[in-house]
Amino acid sequence: MISRSHLRLALVALAALGLSAAPSPAGELAAQVQAGYFGLTASESADAVFGTSGGLTWGGAARFSFDLGVYVTAGVRTFSKEGERVFVAGRGDPVARLGFPLSMRITPIFATVGYRFRQGHLIVPYAGLGGSINLFREESDVAGLAYEESTSKAGFHVAGGAEIGRGRFRFGTEVGWSTVPSAVGVAGVSKVYGEDNVGGWSVVGKLVIAFGGKKDAKDAESETESDEETSESEPEPDTESGDQPSDSEPPSEPQ
Repeated sequence: MISRSHLRLALVALAALGLSAAPSPAGELAAQVQAGYFGLTASESADAVFGTSGGLTWGGAARFSFDLGVYVTAGVRTFSKEGERVFVAGRGDPVARLGFPLSMRITPIFATVGYRFRQGHLIVPYAGLGGSINLFREESDVAGLAYEESTSKAGFHVAGGAEIGRGRFRFGTEVGWSTVPSAVGVAGVSKVYGEDNVGGWSVVGKLVIAFGGKKDAKDAESETESDEETSESEPEPDTESGDQPSDSEPPSEPQ
């Protein structure tokens, strides 16, 4: 069973990755704050229990990108819903709400490897794929009795998006799809609908904070041109001017 201490440990490890990875001349380290929308693949079960199959997802990540365009990302997100227990006799039958509160939280801890196109430009598209460990937790209260279920399942995901900006602070957007099979569906509503996957699709916005790394080619070229213009504008000393004193003329004697 996954406890909160496991999640806390994962967050500490992610923070340590961002703090300990020193910026290198061969790449760039960046921290990301992410927030957006996540829609569950198990949409019928979610609609029955929560009234909707999607909602807010948020989290953070650390990214390191190499000059050749390859990047690696490690991060964590969370998604939660509040609803109530229901009874469904069969697929297509009406949903009977029982009035007992139920809450659900999914927390994927993920790693992604991908490629950043047009590295060093104002807009940098990217695409990647990776794996995740997904912490699933469900809590409910039935007639004063508390029920809790926790489990962890491996998943797979693909993602693509674009990052905008060249400075320390940048913005981005990302679209992703994930699959986490065999996470639910053993009993309850998910078994009735034949849904066992707690993956889904997501659209998130990102605030990116970059640390160090090499300057992009356009900035380096601008600095080179600026240095050349400065050197060309500096006047050279006038060695042919007649105002210079001549060594052959003796100094005048005082009267």
